[in-house]
Amino acid sequence: MVDSDKDPIVILMTTKDVSEAEKIAGELVKDGLAACVNIINKVRSVYRWQGEICRDTEALCIIKTVKGNFELLKDKIKSLHSYTVPEVIGLPIEIGSEKYLKWLVKETKILAKT
Repeated sequence: MVDSDKDPIVILMTTKDVSEAEKIAGELVKDGLAACVNIINKVRSVYRWQGEICRDTEALCIIKTVKGNFELLKDKIKSLHSYTVPEVIGLPIEIGSEKYLKWLVKETKILAKT
């Protein structure tokens, strides 16, 4: 494991509803894959799926974790998610409150695949 495995990241994920979001969020935090998950209900999404333009109301999860857990977290989401192709997008945290970022790293188990 290299030091970059401890780099804090944010992962965006949408779900069909807040119930599914809460279920997945709870599992991610319980397993130590994420320090925190914020859930924003009733996000409007417009996207193309199987050649059709779709408009849906979804829940958006903002997942705080570390880079080293991305692959395991992605796999966990895929195993719990109702979508065939769930959104799992990782973004680096370039700057933030030093105390918060230390807490995030401390509360997240680094479980990178070996």
